[in-house]
Amino acid sequence: MAKLVIKNIDELKNQSGKHLGYSEYLTITQEQVNLFADATGDHQWIHIDVERAKAGPFGGPIAHGYLTLSLGPVFLPQIFSVEGIAMGVNYGTNKVRFMSPVPVGSKLRAGVKLLSVEDVTGGVQVTLETTFEVEGAKKPSCVAEVVFRYYS
Repeated sequence: MAKLVIKNIDELKNQSGKHLGYSEYLTITQEQVNLFADATGDHQWIHIDVERAKAGPFGGPIAHGYLTLSLGPVFLPQIFSVEGIAMGVNYGTNKVRFMSPVPVGSKLRAGVKLLSVEDVTGGVQVTLETTFEVEGAKKPSCVAEVVFRYYS
């Protein structure tokens, strides 16, 4: 999938309301899930106990919701970039929903819609509707309004 290259802040503003594209798919591994569990201290069996998880509600281990969300920095640069800025920072999220599981071994990608671009001191604040999708799933795994600031 071709990455969208946005040349400057004015061109970014012109993309407001538009879907910017999709990332490539990434296979979610048990090793990733285990490392995330270690990093966060969230060792719930549904994530890390493969045998017990087979008898659980999802038929096997699933990724943590926050692991799914944390893959934004992997996916977003595959979708678009903004040139003509000094720097960009993650400013947070407005809303996050985890709507369906991400089974270990599944393929996950993200799609992005640019919801808004607002002027702030020294740059702009951008709100992105980021939708994380498991290949073949009926509904998204996660939908998050992610906020960035780009400074000139």
